[in-house]
Amino acid sequence: MSDSEQPQAQNWNAFVEQWNEQFLDALEDNMEAQAQFVESWSETVGEMSDEEEISDGVEGYAKAYETWMGASKQMVDRMNDQLEGEDVELEEFRDVWLNTANEAFKDVMSTTAFARMTGETVGDVLELQQQADEASEETLRMLGFATESGVLEVGDRLVELERRQHAVERKLDRVLEHLEE
Repeated sequence: MSDSEQPQAQNWNAFVEQWNEQFLDALEDNMEAQAQFVESWSETVGEMSDEEEISDGVEGYAKAYETWMGASKQMVDRMNDQLEGEDVELEEFRDVWLNTANEAFKDVMSTTAFARMTGETVGDVLELQQQADEASEETLRMLGFATESGVLEVGDRLVELERRQHAVERKLDRVLEHLEE
């Protein structure tokens, strides 16, 4: 092997090694994402009672799974293209996974099961927020600090006093006008 061919071979080997590492990392991330996805859906499906909702959830998961499998096939095809000498940018592999994740999430998010789960989660978060607000307000009240509700009450009373004061001033102005006539 000539001296000029040796750096090219080293560059190629480094490129293939980097590509293999990135591919394996992406594949590992994909498998982890799929495992989390399956676990989340298993929990959601297990909590559902409506047969139509279960069917819709399973259908959404099946579409998402097909999307991931299509991406895996596309990755293998592009990897083979690269091994056959085609110039394939590394960003193309990243884009495949990003686009696939977007498509898979759309498949899942469009289901009634996802809507139900999201609604329940938002409801739970709002309830926890209300409980936390009530607990903090009670703690502040016990410590003798001003609370939001206390400040709002004082503000409401001040507005009412101001309204009454203006009413009294208007009446007084009318009385004074009457006396001047």
